Amino acid sequence: MLARGMSDTDDRILDAQEAARFIGVAVATLAKMRCVGGSPAFIKAGRKVVYRRSDLIAWLDARRVRNTTEAANVPRRLTDPFK
Repeated sequence: MLARGMSDTDDRILDAQEAARFIGVAVATLAKMRCVGGSPAFIKAGRKVVYRRSDLIAWLDARRVRNTTEAANVPRRLTDPFK
């Protein structure tokens, strides 16, 4: 059963290249984030890394701000932890 407001396309599985394009970062940046932290949740399927679209949306939503004061609480670097 899907959460309220979600459609079946929210749980579509994306490979690393599609996920990077979806969140607007380079594939290499996404790989670095997986190693040092700050990455969206991912699934390791053998040697392949995949992402659920809903996890990418949740990761983006966590960085959503309404003004510059709120933006001060979001890390400048993607790999830095939240304050």
